[in-house]
Amino acid sequence: MSTKTTLYGPFNELLTLEGIDLHGSISDEDLVVEKGWGVLVKEGLVHKTGSYEQLFKEHPDAHLELNGENKLVAMPAFIDSHTHICYGGNRAKDYAQRVSGKSYLEIAAAGGGIMDTVRETRKATEEELVQSILAKVEEHKNRGIATIEVKSGYGLNVDDELKMLRAIKKANALTCIDLIPTFLGAHLKPSDYEGDNASYLKYLMEEVVPVIQEEDLAQRADIFVEEGAFTIEEARHYAKQLKVKGFDMTMHVDQFHNGGAELAVDEGCVSADHLECTTSQSASIFDGSETVAVALPGASLGLGMQYTPARSILDQNGCLAIASDWNPGSAPMGDLVTQAAIMGAAEKLSIAETLAAITFRAARALRIPEGRLTVDHPAKLVVFDTDDYRNILYKQGQLRPSYLIVREECYELPAAIV
Repeated sequence: MSTKTTLYGPFNELLTLEGIDLHGSISDEDLVVEKGWGVLVKEGLVHKTGSYEQLFKEHPDAHLELNGENKLVAMPAFIDSHTHICYGGNRAKDYAQRVSGKSYLEIAAAGGGIMDTVRETRKATEEELVQSILAKVEEHKNRGIATIEVKSGYGLNVDDELKMLRAIKKANALTCIDLIPTFLGAHLKPSDYEGDNASYLKYLMEEVVPVIQEEDLAQRADIFVEEGAFTIEEARHYAKQLKVKGFDMTMHVDQFHNGGAELAVDEGCVSADHLECTTSQSASIFDGSETVAVALPGASLGLGMQYTPARSILDQNGCLAIASDWNPGSAPMGDLVTQAAIMGAAEKLSIAETLAAITFRAARALRIPEGRLTVDHPAKLVVFDTDDYRNILYKQGQLRPSYLIVREECYELPAAIV
């Protein structure tokens, strides 16, 4: 590895996000905003933060980046902890039906929905999926996102689930952005599978999981717990089996019906995602839990339904992350910061709570050491040309970052809107 040392700054405002708890509510007064600070990066890791002048004196041979810029705000790069950006095709037809009055579940029951995307993804070659992923990754990069979770789940058979996971692995090797794969073969039982849910899950365990482990394609797995997908007991059995094999488990729960979130917490899942139908009362199950509650406002916007009860989760000492759920059906927008800002306004989240939800609390959902500017942690920063960090959410995604720093490289991004 290179021994390059780089000093970034000085920043008009630097938010390290250190010292804030993983659980519970956060006031904006809890955010420490340092003025005139810099970040020293060595071998791709944060080496030190502090007064830019002092860091410059201590490390006169360091390579200087962003020196002389007028007004810059820097903070940890954003993390999108739940996406489905590996897919083929388009579901504009579904969207038109939904806004005309049909429900997501009605469309799926009629053979549309996820199965439409399954058919198109099965047609796509591995290389076509790689290029499709990379195009979406570039969009996320330009929005300041340096880490992206990417699920399979549109193959739903041995060959195509493995094709998706291999495509994610190849794409990861071709970008500076970190892609974290999740096996979602249990998205639903495909319509062309002859057998019940239990036999399909057994098929995944026996035919797909061993190859995933042999080729090191994923260390995380997911299951959709919902009417038309898998029951609580089916998901419980499946999760236990995968945990024995060493997988971190997450679950799609409480999107259309209540009850799955308790299962995710009981089974020690790293996260419980969606939660639109989690009630304010049942949100208490996240009180101090190691299971992160992941809100997906993109799905709420795409489906025209209520948001995850984020305010109740935080007020009851839960750990809340926000992710985009970028997918071709229910959440086609893919703009994490816009979605987080809009949900933050609706749920009355502080600026600090929303920023935490797309940085270090999102990192917790993925169990990665990121989301804060902590010594010896990966150096990932997003930099905005503004004089006030609050503008990031105030502009609701329209203030685009000017730079993204990923380990040892500083990428100048397309012109920001100011």
